[in-house]
Amino acid sequence: MTSILGRPRRAAGAARARWRRLSRTRRSLLAVLVALGVLVLPVGSAAVALRLQYAGDPADGARTRGRDAVWLGHAWVDGRKGEEDVTALARRLAGTGIRDLYVHTGPLEHDGSLPAALHPRAAWFVGAVHRAMPGVRVQSWLGDVVEPEKTGLDLEDAASRDRVTASARQVLDLGFEGVHFDMEPIRPGSRGWLALLDQVRAVTSGRGVPLSVAAPQIDPLPGLHVLTTGLSGHGKWWSQAYFAETARRVDQIAVMSYDTSMVLESLYGGYVAQQTTLALEVTPPGVDLLMGLPAFWEDKWGHYGSAETVRAAVRGARLSLGRNDPTRQAFGLALYVDFASTPEHWSAYRDGWVG
Repeated sequence: MTSILGRPRRAAGAARARWRRLSRTRRSLLAVLVALGVLVLPVGSAAVALRLQYAGDPADGARTRGRDAVWLGHAWVDGRKGEEDVTALARRLAGTGIRDLYVHTGPLEHDGSLPAALHPRAAWFVGAVHRAMPGVRVQSWLGDVVEPEKTGLDLEDAASRDRVTASARQVLDLGFEGVHFDMEPIRPGSRGWLALLDQVRAVTSGRGVPLSVAAPQIDPLPGLHVLTTGLSGHGKWWSQAYFAETARRVDQIAVMSYDTSMVLESLYGGYVAQQTTLALEVTPPGVDLLMGLPAFWEDKWGHYGSAETVRAAVRGARLSLGRNDPTRQAFGLALYVDFASTPEHWSAYRDGWVG
C-alpha cells in the first residue's frame, strides 16, 4: 500500500525535474501554449454551440406576423425628404409585414428636453405616411447617450425623467402614434430607466399608443455583463432578468441584434437564434418582441459585414421562433436602418421572412 501511494509523488517529482531542465524560452513557450489551450477550448465549444443553433430548416409557419418595423433617419422630419420620397418608401414597404416606422426625431438634450427646431416637418411626415400607407404607424424615435458611462442624460435624476416625459408628450401632440426610446448604454440595474418607462407608459397608455424601446443583447453566458463591465467599463449586454423587467413595462421591445463580433455568417445566425430564444423566454406574450436586422454595411472590430447579414439574422430568428414559440403572434423583425439599406437587404428580408 505504501509503495502504491508513493508512485504519484515520484511522478510529480520527475515532472518538476524535467521542468527545471527546460530553458527559459521553452518554459515560456509551453506556458503560452497551455494558456491558449485554456482559452481556445471554451471559445471553440461556444462556436460549435452557435453553429448547432443555426442548423436545420426554419418552420414553415415562422413567417411575418405583420408586426415588423424599420428605423428611419432624421431626414424625414428635418426637411430633407419630400412627397416623392414618401411615395418611394410606400412602394418599398408594400407587401411586407412592416407596421411601425421609428423615425428619428431627437436627439434629446442631455437634460431630457427636445428642441422643436430639430423636427420642423414631423407633423407633415405623419400625415404623409397616413395618406400613402394606411395602417402603418409612425413612432417618434427619441434617444441620447446615458450616464454614468457617457456624459449625457442622467436617468437616475427625477427632474431629467420629468423632462423626457414632457418630450414624449410633445411628440405625441405632433401626431406621432407611439414613442420609441433608444437610450445607450443603460447598465442593468438602473432603477431610473425602469422608473422612466413606468412614467412614460402612463402617458402613452392614456393616449392609446405604444411605448417601445431598443434593447441591448442579453448575456449569452449568465453574468457576462458583470465581467465585461468590470474589465472594460462598457456595458454591452443586459442580464436576462433586467431585459424581462424592461419588457414588462413596454408594448414593444426591439433587440439590437447586431454588432456582435461574429466572424462567420453561420456563427452570427446561430447567435441571433440564441438571442431570440433568450428574449422569447422572458418577454410577456402580449408584448411585441422584435429582433433587429443589420441593414447596413460595416467591416471593423465588433461588426464584420460578411458575417452579419440580413439573411443570417432572418434565418436565425425563424429557427428559434419555430423551435420555441411557433404560435406566438407578438413577434417581428426590425430593419436598421433605412438610409444605409440596400436592395439586397430588402430582398433578404422579403425572401426569408415575408415569403
